[in-house]
Amino acid sequence: MREAARAAAARQRALRGMRDGWAGSLRSFQSRLAWRDHFIQKLEDEPALEHRCLHPACEGLRPRPADAARLGAWARGETGIPFVDACMRSLQATGWINFRMRAMLVAVASYHLWLDWRDTGPVLARLFTDYEPGIHWPQMQMQSGTTGMNTVRIYNPVKQGRDQDARGAFTRAWLPELAEVPDAFLQEPWRWQGAPGLLGRRYPAPVVDIALAARAARSAKAGGRPAGELRFLMARMRKKADLPQKTCVTCGRPFAWRRKWAAVWDEVRHCSERCRREARRR
Repeated sequence: MREAARAAAARQRALRGMRDGWAGSLRSFQSRLAWRDHFIQKLEDEPALEHRCLHPACEGLRPRPADAARLGAWARGETGIPFVDACMRSLQATGWINFRMRAMLVAVASYHLWLDWRDTGPVLARLFTDYEPGIHWPQMQMQSGTTGMNTVRIYNPVKQGRDQDARGAFTRAWLPELAEVPDAFLQEPWRWQGAPGLLGRRYPAPVVDIALAARAARSAKAGGRPAGELRFLMARMRKKADLPQKTCVTCGRPFAWRRKWAAVWDEVRHCSERCRREARRR
C-alpha cells in the first residue's frame, strides 16, 4: 500500500504542469487508497460490524434465518431475474465483477428478496477473489440500508440490465437458456409470448414480482422502527464527537470512547487491537 501511494505521488510530481488527463485519475486513485484504509481501520476498531447492524434500529428488520429457497436461488443465479442471474453466474465462474453489479446483487438480495446481509455476505465473500473483510462488510451494510447514514438504493434489476448490457451480450453469455428470447424481452422474459414454454422449465420464473417487492421493501424500511426511536438513535450517533477522547500511544491518532470499554476506559491506551499488538512487539 505504501509503495502504491508513493508511486502515485511520484507520478503526480512528474506530471506537474502537464495537461495529459492523468492528474485527475491519480487523485481518484489516491482517494480510493485512502478509502480502502478508512474501511479496513473501521472494521479493526469495530470488529462487531461483521455481525451486527451499524444502526441498532435495523436489528430485526429482516428475518433470520433467511428464507432458504430465496437465498439458494440468489446464490445459484436462479432467481428468474436475468441480469441478476447473469451477474451471479459470472461471479461464480470468474471470482470478480464490477462494483455497480456487486451493489445490485446485494441490493436485490436485501430489498427484493428481503434477505439479511449476514446471510448473503458469506456467499459473496467466498466468491470474491479480492475479498477484503474491511471493505466487504461495511459495503454489505451500506447496500442493505443498515448503517442509518447512507442513502437507501433499491436498484431496478431490469433497468440495470438494459442500461449496463444494452445489447444483451453479457446476459446471453451467462444465460444460454434465454437464447431464443427476443432482445426486447431479454431482461423481462415473463412478458414474452413464449414465456409459458420457457419459465419453470428451462429457466426459472421470477421468485418475486420486482415492482411489488421493491414497494414492500420501501414500506418495511420506512416503518421498521417508530420515527421517534429512529430520531433518538440518529441523534445519539451524531453526538459521537461529544464522547470522551484519548490519543493512541502507538499511532498517535485520537479516538473516542466506545461501549465495549465502559468498564475499563481509564486503562485504555490504544485505539485498536492492531495498535495494542504493535505496542507489545516493540
